[in-house]
Amino acid sequence: MSENPDADGAQVVSGAGGAGVHGYSAQKDNYAKRLRRIEGQVRGIAKMIDDDKYCIDILTQISAVNSALKSVALGLLDEHLGHCVTDAVSAGGAEGDVKLAEASAAIARLVRS
Repeated sequence: MSENPDADGAQVVSGAGGAGVHGYSAQKDNYAKRLRRIEGQVRGIAKMIDDDKYCIDILTQISAVNSALKSVALGLLDEHLGHCVTDAVSAGGAEGDVKLAEASAAIARLVRS
């Protein structure tokens, strides 16, 4: 696990992000589809700006993208709590504390965004 500052200078904790089974693994295809859809929405917003569309229409689309990203984030958080954190706490030891701290930091980042 390592800590790196993000663009705002806050510490970002990265866990053991290696390959393996994660809480979201069963839903990986669904998350990938949703993220591709969001990517398309973002490209659409860029095109709206290029085409000089009305500002409120652009802001509406930005709001929709933000909402879609938050939905993905909450789904991933739920999967993390139900799989990674639950398994670590059940196993006992310091790993459970680490996973709980990671989840708490992730929630704090989501609430700030």
